[in-house]
Amino acid sequence: MKVIILSAGQGTRLLPLTAKVPKCLLEIQGKTLLEWQIGELHKCGVDQVTVVTGYGADKVDNLLQQNYAGQNIKSHYNPDYATTDNLVSCWKAREEMNEDFILLNGDTLFEAAVVRSLLASPINPVTVTINHADSYDADDMKVSLADTRLVNISKELPADKVHGESIGMILFRGDGPMLFRKGLEKALNDTTTVYRWYLSVIDALAQEETVLTCSIRGLSWCEVDYVVDLKKADGVVVDFSAESRFDTTLQDSQRQKTAVL
Repeated sequence: MKVIILSAGQGTRLLPLTAKVPKCLLEIQGKTLLEWQIGELHKCGVDQVTVVTGYGADKVDNLLQQNYAGQNIKSHYNPDYATTDNLVSCWKAREEMNEDFILLNGDTLFEAAVVRSLLASPINPVTVTINHADSYDADDMKVSLADTRLVNISKELPADKVHGESIGMILFRGDGPMLFRKGLEKALNDTTTVYRWYLSVIDALAQEETVLTCSIRGLSWCEVDYVVDLKKADGVVVDFSAESRFDTTLQDSQRQKTAVL
């Protein structure tokens, strides 16, 4: 499985922490956000990762070279990161969308179980990962549903139409990559598109094709947008460490049983 991580932005809402490094290189419990993401993806057997870079691209490249040299992990630079939004970052990386892949926001922190749930969801061209909360604020990317089918996705949905929020992780399978590329191309015919999110393309696809959702209610994740989110992120990665310890204990136990046999 291939994953494309959108990490071109600086993260201005996290200033001054992002004055010299991009958001994806902020440290959480001694590891960068990007390292946490790649680590959880590896637990799920993901072996191909493309990081779309922009602000501080050289620093991201250095980290990838130092930590993942020889692995199928690479960067793809978006030179227009400062004057466009993430829809253009997707377009710049369209050549990577030539097979099934997961599109992931660079500020989404998640445990491996989130990816496993998404991969185990019913096969469909486009599947949007969602969560549910008691309330949603203006910055949440809200979704409207008909059962598990996506009806709309937008920050501007009226409260009585909101059934959850996108966590910034979408799975494209079968015809999905082609449909998304065509949707991006169509959107780019509008000159105002450069200031739009790629989820506007998903919203448009939902009006023409069946876009399904995968709920991860109860699993650990968070979005890192503001300084206050870093404290929440500290708590989230504790769950990752706990799962890693469980996996290691289980593997040790299985090895011991095999040795006895």
